[in-house]
Amino acid sequence: MKASNALWKMTLEGKLSPQLAQEVDAFETEIELRRQGKMDEKIFAETRLRRGAYGQRYDNGQRFDGKENRQLPYPDHETKGPHTLWEAPGMQRIKIPYGGMNPHQLEVMGELAEEYSDGIAHVTTRQDFQLHFIHINDTPALMRRLAAAGITTREACGNSVRNVTGCPYMGVCPDEPFDVTPYARALALFLLGHPDAQNFGRKFKPTFSGCAQHACGLAAMHDLGYTAVTRMVDGKEQRGFRFVVGGGLGAVPYQAKVFDEFLPPEEMLPIAQAIARIFGKYGEKQNRARARMKFLVQQWGIEKFKQMVLEERAKLPADPRWIDYLQSIALEEEKPLRPPGELPPINGNERYNRWLKTNLREQKQPGYVTVTVSLPLGDITANQLRSLADILREFVNGTIRTTVEQNFVIRWVSKSDVPDLFKALDAAKLADAGAGNILDIVACPGTDTCKLGISSSRGLASELRRRLSEKSFQMDQAIQDLHIKVSGCFNSCGQHHVADIGFYGVNRMVKGFQVPHFQVVLGGQWEENAGSFGLPVVAVPSKRIPDALARITDFYLRSREKNERFTKFVQRIGKAKIREVLEDLAKTAPEHDEDRSFYSDWRDPREYGTGDVGTGECAGEVVTAYQFAMTEAERLVFEAQLDLEAGRVQKAGTGAFTAMLRSAKALVQTQYDDISNDPKEIVDEFRQRYFDTKKFFDPYAGGKFAAYLFSAHENPGRAHTPESAHQAIEEAQLFVEATHACYQRWRFESAAAVGAKT
Repeated sequence: MKASNALWKMTLEGKLSPQLAQEVDAFETEIELRRQGKMDEKIFAETRLRRGAYGQRYDNGQRFDGKENRQLPYPDHETKGPHTLWEAPGMQRIKIPYGGMNPHQLEVMGELAEEYSDGIAHVTTRQDFQLHFIHINDTPALMRRLAAAGITTREACGNSVRNVTGCPYMGVCPDEPFDVTPYARALALFLLGHPDAQNFGRKFKPTFSGCAQHACGLAAMHDLGYTAVTRMVDGKEQRGFRFVVGGGLGAVPYQAKVFDEFLPPEEMLPIAQAIARIFGKYGEKQNRARARMKFLVQQWGIEKFKQMVLEERAKLPADPRWIDYLQSIALEEEKPLRPPGELPPINGNERYNRWLKTNLREQKQPGYVTVTVSLPLGDITANQLRSLADILREFVNGTIRTTVEQNFVIRWVSKSDVPDLFKALDAAKLADAGAGNILDIVACPGTDTCKLGISSSRGLASELRRRLSEKSFQMDQAIQDLHIKVSGCFNSCGQHHVADIGFYGVNRMVKGFQVPHFQVVLGGQWEENAGSFGLPVVAVPSKRIPDALARITDFYLRSREKNERFTKFVQRIGKAKIREVLEDLAKTAPEHDEDRSFYSDWRDPREYGTGDVGTGECAGEVVTAYQFAMTEAERLVFEAQLDLEAGRVQKAGTGAFTAMLRSAKALVQTQYDDISNDPKEIVDEFRQRYFDTKKFFDPYAGGKFAAYLFSAHENPGRAHTPESAHQAIEEAQLFVEATHACYQRWRFESAAAVGAKT
């Protein structure tokens, strides 16, 4: 039985910093005030989010993992039907700056997963941990235990500075000019709870990379991105950062812009503070869909943004922490536990040899390697966390980090210890091969636990991994090297935009039923710190995605030039030819009504949609007209992609707007058949019938997708750049998806109303 909050508070007295102890005490009081109805829910929601406490999705009290239905750890709480904060547990996110942990922290994480969750801890795509099925009443005790181990949940969520991520190979990578770990730590400590970082309209994500050529910290897709660089001045080497701002994924990805090609370390913290102040002052507050920093940078342009930041920097009073955090950097250096060694000869163990090939990476320090611990779907059990802690104490000085691929890396492993380390990991069932290759599939929580999930990203990732594992090591090396990333919706928590092959969840109507689909996204680049973003090619039913992946990889092998990487192949061959390869899968529907598997998602036996919505002739005509129009809209979006590929930038941007107009008209025509092709009339009718009435509002995104149409309509003749055309295409695709969703809601509501009358 779990100890009470009061008992943990007494037990840990004096083991927390006064500041953290005070923060947890305050949150405990806020929980009680909210329970008594003395604190507004909107205020409490933000305060709990800033402490990492999320609500989560429930599926009749069960979570499906393909093997068993794991019951919620709170059987005494009713979880069917509507939920309040007090009736059902949620999710706790835990910040791990740059992924750095020690053995004791791993053990504490295991204890918390076992006592408060379902025995599983989840590593996220931003190097955090998440524990699911955590009850709000238990969060103060959980937070105190984490704080006593040197971990905070503060600002893990909410409109705040999120986890400062960083390349897990910082300090050991042969290609880096210097170790950026202490700088990442300095920024995380400086911004945590900083008064100038408390007034944002949305979240704010920083990252650090040791070099430019690898994936590292994915600087190009962050609000603040720091990449290590050096320069020679008067014969002396100086450290600095190539500093970029305004990147982000989300529904529509934005590449970060260069703020400074060489930002001196002493300016790192004051410039970050000035940016936080500018974002707090001028960033959007009312419209959350436009509240990220990327929109402010886009609106102002990088030159004005930089000017405003530098003017703000000049006003800042000197803060001793700017220098204090950096003074100890030269003294911070990881040390190995064992002396360097040589890797023993390869033996006849095939599993071990595969693991050697994919899970070891040479360090710049001779005689040492970094070992990746692959975590399928980012999950690790409480017992595995404890075993991993023991392994760290035996082989290294506790040097381990989480990764954005949802794995761990163990640093400073002596080469001579590699065989024994493998045996120890294997005994803990942590010796899966395939790190960094096609088997290492990244997936967000999706419909398992996320309220925004549309399709089962974890279910699909699990199925793809199962199929690939049977033959992955016999595949051509070009296929083994591919990166696959899956998001349950358009928001890109699975980072599908920067994968070789990405998927994100959408839904479609087939024969009157909702059917889970995934958009296939191609053209993204994982390397060079997320060097380019992909675009969707076609939506394919979820159950056909494994076939789609097989066709894409087979087409790549048959059609590529010598040594041609997949990203270059997509650019050369063009998305139109790849779409042709997949089009029949996109149209696939079950030939017989008794084939119900098509209507269920991966790892979930329930039907995705609810019954037939009627087959009357009038309704049939409406569906036919609507589907015909939406097919045209989707074609227009894809043709805009082809124009962009061909360098017809202006035509691509204009085509994206035309696709949105066609989609909006299709929806309007379900109510008003005499609508003309005049853009103003279409937008006005759409606004009146669907936006003002909130019928077009997404349950979680509100009216953000309608705003894409309105913005494009207000600037019909805007001059497009390749980047703005790319964004216009993304927005058009999302508007089309939102139109589908709106139409389906209307169909089911209409069917429900008819059923109620009869």
